[in-house]
Amino acid sequence: REAHRADAPMRMAVQSVVRPDQDFRGFAGRLSAGAVKPGDAVRLMPSGRTANVARIVTADGDLPQAIAGQSVTLTLDHEVDCSRGDVIATADAPCEIADQFQATIVWMSETPLFPGRRYIMKIGAAEARATITEIRHGFDIESFQHTPVKQLDANAIGVCNISLDRNIPFDPFEQNRETGGFILIDPDSNET
Repeated sequence: REAHRADAPMRMAVQSVVRPDQDFRGFAGRLSAGAVKPGDAVRLMPSGRTANVARIVTADGDLPQAIAGQSVTLTLDHEVDCSRGDVIATADAPCEIADQFQATIVWMSETPLFPGRRYIMKIGAAEARATITEIRHGFDIESFQHTPVKQLDANAIGVCNISLDRNIPFDPFEQNRETGGFILIDPDSNET
């Protein structure tokens, strides 16, 4: 899978901040791409702050390197603000951040997607309030031709503009499915 390529820029969505005592602060998650070792420079997204990896901690002891697919806890060489949903990335090839973007959506709900509706977006461990601002077009599933649509019904595919209430880190889906894919949740029904 493309998202697990070891030669891709390193990505790790922070699942939790581990702080068992005053002397230890680590960031736990699973590497979705790339590799990391102590001394590597990383960039925390969306803040853009940089640090170096001090240790790669696991239940079985420290590792000399972690690769895509491994769950680890990273400690950094100095205190930085980082929380659940942030992404730790290779410093010189960070992921993108935005609060508005265009995405291809495969709609699987029986309740149609309409412009102006509000949802909760989950991307990795991050959550944001999302509004579909425009449905640019749908796809005819038989011919893959663009079709004008005012809503997305069940099993429809469309390209939509989305606005979020905050910046989130992401990658194009083609580069990393874990940091490039998301789900939308109806806040009233909890339907995904």
